[in-house]
Amino acid sequence: QVQLVESGGGMVQPGGSLRLACAASGFPFDRMYMSWARQSPGKGPEWVSSITRNGDVFDYVPSVKGRFTISRDNAKNMLFLQMNNLKHEDTALYYCAIGYRTTLQRGQGTQVTVSS
Repeated sequence: QVQLVESGGGMVQPGGSLRLACAASGFPFDRMYMSWARQSPGKGPEWVSSITRNGDVFDYVPSVKGRFTISRDNAKNMLFLQMNNLKHEDTALYYCAIGYRTTLQRGQGTQVTVSS
C-alpha cells in the first residue's frame, strides 16, 4: 500500500535551516510528480512545492521561493525539502504528497517550529 514517511522536522530559530525527507513506498515513485505541503493550526493545508518525475522542473509557493529547495532521489524513493532562512510563518506540520500541487496528506508529517 502507499506509504509516505516524513522526517527531519524540529525547532529552529529564525534564520535557521532544516532538511526534510520523505520515504516513499507502495507506488511507482519515479513515475509520479511529488509535492510538499504544510498545515498550520487553524489554517487549511497549503501547497509548498512540487517537482517533476525526473526532478528537472520545480515549482514553489511565492512565500518560500528562494529559501526552500525541493529535490528527489528516484533510486532511493526519497523526496527532500531543504529549508533555509526559516521564518516564524513557516511553522507548520509538513508532509509530502503524491502529485503536482497536491495537499492530500497520507503520512503523519513532520513538525517544523520556528521560534526565537
